[in-house]
Amino acid sequence: MSATDWYAHKSLENGVFWIQERFYESGNRANIWLIRGSHQDVVIDTGLGLRSLPEYINSKGLLGDDSKRKNPLLAIGTHVHFDHSGGLHQFQQVGVHKAEVDALANGDNFETVTWLSDREIVEDPAPGWRARQYRVKAVTPTHILQEGDVINLGDRQLTVLHMPGHSRGSICLHDKENKMLFSGDVVYDGSMIDWLPYSRISDYTRSCERLLEMVDKEEIDQVMPGHYNTFGSKRLHRLASNYIASAGACHRASTCVVKSIASLALRASNSRSAC
Repeated sequence: MSATDWYAHKSLENGVFWIQERFYESGNRANIWLIRGSHQDVVIDTGLGLRSLPEYINSKGLLGDDSKRKNPLLAIGTHVHFDHSGGLHQFQQVGVHKAEVDALANGDNFETVTWLSDREIVEDPAPGWRARQYRVKAVTPTHILQEGDVINLGDRQLTVLHMPGHSRGSICLHDKENKMLFSGDVVYDGSMIDWLPYSRISDYTRSCERLLEMVDKEEIDQVMPGHYNTFGSKRLHRLASNYIASAGACHRASTCVVKSIASLALRASNSRSAC
């Protein structure tokens, strides 16, 4: 299957494109965001990487032919989980938070929580393809990101916000001028996952408190999440508030059990994949 068949996109306002993998039918299917700038373009998250994302972007002319863009397309992972980081190896410039650099560079498919089944891929990307063969490929990041870093696109800037909890290196990217938040898996319009190997409820709670502060200061109008549909500040406030309210002792206890089971399952799955 060609890259042009595997992906589809929508053009949104302010030079933002929403890209998805058409034949990955799963709640884990990540949103891929392409942001055009006057001097630099950025891809936020890259999906599974089963087909060439750069090829799709180029074939569809999403970058145009503006000669002012001298820098190669920069691909940023909001975190290194497989559904967001699988295509990072396809790009010349790659950025992730410093807490997850080693996981990506080592191709650590435990920390990337690689978990893919044949039934989630409804059209094979290549003849004979099987999910058990899938691995996140190792890539050494060219950009090691941390809190407060500013990614300058020329006519717009994205500020890195370290928001751990879902994973230890989870980040949001904040377009302050346009009041847009590219939130990765820190928050989306669904149940927040805090039971993975490197998840931490106390960190997640503090990240949600920070989101509430940003809403109260009217710094966010629109959230471009890692999964599902976009939403506004009122919904963001409710999602963050609900998580904080639910993160009590009972939730922590039950999550600890689920986390242990998930860790064992991931270890076993990725041991088989390595054979």
